[in-house]
Amino acid sequence: MASILIGIHVAAVAGLALYGCLGFFALWQYRRHRAEQSVLPSVPWDELPAVTVQLPIFNEREVVGRVIAATAALSYPPDRLQIQVLDDSTDDTTQIAAYAVAHYGAHGVNIVMRHRDNRRGFKASALQQALDTASGDMIAIFDADFVPSQDFLLQTVPYLQDNPRLGAIQTRWGHLNDEESPLTAAQAIALDKHFAIEQLIRHRANLFPKFNGAAGVWRKTAIIDAGGWQDDTVCEDLCLSTRAVLRGWQFHFAPDVVAPAELPATISAYKTQQSRWTTGATQCLLKYAPAIWNATDQTRIARLYALLSMSAYMTNVLLLTLLFVQMPLIIVGQRPPAWLYPLSVLGLGQPLLFILAQISLYRNWPRRLHHLPTLLLTAIGLAPSNSWAALKGLGHNDIPFARTPKGSGTSYPSSLTWMVGVEIGWMVYCIIALLLAIAAGNSGPILLLGSASIAFAYVIQLSVQERRHTFRSLTKATQK
Repeated sequence: MASILIGIHVAAVAGLALYGCLGFFALWQYRRHRAEQSVLPSVPWDELPAVTVQLPIFNEREVVGRVIAATAALSYPPDRLQIQVLDDSTDDTTQIAAYAVAHYGAHGVNIVMRHRDNRRGFKASALQQALDTASGDMIAIFDADFVPSQDFLLQTVPYLQDNPRLGAIQTRWGHLNDEESPLTAAQAIALDKHFAIEQLIRHRANLFPKFNGAAGVWRKTAIIDAGGWQDDTVCEDLCLSTRAVLRGWQFHFAPDVVAPAELPATISAYKTQQSRWTTGATQCLLKYAPAIWNATDQTRIARLYALLSMSAYMTNVLLLTLLFVQMPLIIVGQRPPAWLYPLSVLGLGQPLLFILAQISLYRNWPRRLHHLPTLLLTAIGLAPSNSWAALKGLGHNDIPFARTPKGSGTSYPSSLTWMVGVEIGWMVYCIIALLLAIAAGNSGPILLLGSASIAFAYVIQLSVQERRHTFRSLTKATQK
């Protein structure tokens, strides 16, 4: 039994160390490619191609008016700009959107609304069905929580016009509410790392670049050539961009073009978002792993990086496995081999990326990095919900698309409230294991178990605070 426990421990640590190495690989690639610059091609106003802007929305009453207003204000030849509001809503979002569409349509904006009575196929199906009536040669996509700048299309479309093999351009996500709370500040650090480091090296080093689902522009023929939007995963963006890369299409990342968006303001909304991303990435891994590995036109490093990136959410499962095995190891009096502890240094790979991204983007990076501990605690605290999401992705494809609630979240309740009980269970388990380790004089797992206990307690506390806020808001609403 002891040898089995040691084997599980070693396997979990080795798996986590592998993804730590991925962080150091990203650091190396960033140093190689950070100085590369791209020049926006010059395209005369009267030679710009036709563009369709698609706004997929579902129950977005808090933000739908804002995104429609922002896209209606885009600077672009009006005779070559079409806006499609793709509404799957089941609440008053439909009425709000219809009013905004009518308002801007009356002022000369070419804007139409497509409402579906059922959500079959979710966002992917809505985008695919609207593609048939899209008049643009280029397709720009914004989720409801984005507020693109007026010159967004002028800063992106010329790249596609200049290079006929360029299938899509992705811009960097900015943040509208990163200073709202420690939680949103922590999320901003995580997203900054992804865009300022990971997306930059993916595109410049040709490491299977990807589209992030919003704040980007596709060439319509690239979407069609890659097989269109498919609804058998809940990450339709990763699904399509993977197929496009396999079909030989090029991608461009424009880090200096920033599209600000609203970060999930509550822990339940953040769990919903991260769970969907985890499930979708795992589904895409199962769907495309053989094709990626057999893509001989891609380098071996690019293929390996793509597979490891798609499977990165499995680190949540590895972390829980590592935590679970600590108590039985302590009880039987077994300690992992001493040579295993130096591997923990590899765990610094990802935190170093967080730090580097803040330094590269902001002058006030020391103040922003005050929230790095919050991010690390939240990442550990979300391991149970993300592990469940990853296992769902491995299990089956028939998974509903769960939208991320916007704003305070009180208008749209979360579907993951039951997970709080699971997190409490993990917190209690880690605390008991921690006490046993202290009693046994085993200092090895104390830092791991102590950090996990604090992380689970932090996420639980955020959930309790949110429930109290929701209850008070609903009580006030019923008293009016």
